[in-house]
Amino acid sequence: MSKITLFNDAELNRLAALQAQFEANVAQLSPLEYAKEMERLAIDLSWKSGQIEGNTYTLLETERLLKEKLTAVGKAKDDAIMLLNHKDAIDFIFDNKGYLTPLTVRGIEDIHSILMKELGIERNIRIRRVGITGTNYSPLDNEFQIKEALFQMCDLINSKPSIFEKAFLALLLISYIQPFMDGNKRTARIISNAIFMENAYSPISFRTTDVLDYKKSMLIFYEQNNVQPMKKIFMEQFEFAVKTYF
Repeated sequence: MSKITLFNDAELNRLAALQAQFEANVAQLSPLEYAKEMERLAIDLSWKSGQIEGNTYTLLETERLLKEKLTAVGKAKDDAIMLLNHKDAIDFIFDNKGYLTPLTVRGIEDIHSILMKELGIERNIRIRRVGITGTNYSPLDNEFQIKEALFQMCDLINSKPSIFEKAFLALLLISYIQPFMDGNKRTARIISNAIFMENAYSPISFRTTDVLDYKKSMLIFYEQNNVQPMKKIFMEQFEFAVKTYF
């Protein structure tokens, strides 16, 4: 995959134009205005990432939780913890610029640990087999093979000159390798956004992504190594972020 280009010239030109628009828009924002927009995006990302994993909080309930620490009545405690952990992971990335550049296995593990805090989920590279609902695809089940796959993934991502390719590969491959017992796709979405943020690119919230479309797109990648459905979501959400938040 090291020599494969994930985006064609037209796609890269479109993404580059959107990034230029993002930079121009941000240049006109005060630090306070920029911080407010990033907070809004972080809330949307936390909500949608949680929703993809079955979290029952609404967007409004998520906003109240993350801004005011007010939990929603009748909702599972773990739902609130999951969302608060998302916000903590995003804040960690903001507060530790360059922590994931270059991308390392340890950095991925650290983000996963923040996302899994107080959820009773093992934090280390898994040593047991995991199954994925709705597919016959079986991830690696040997701890040493998983670690080797992660090291190779980091080398591949770090070798790519395009920030878009780096972010997209992280989104795909962490989900594909499934290095942890749980929380793999959450970790992939946050790491992908961390790559954007550490390079002064617009992060993406996935806010308007249909949950079923997201899951189907990942299954198509697992089974066929076809990136097109997920690439469509990725590009649409980058455009949405630039035009909605900034």
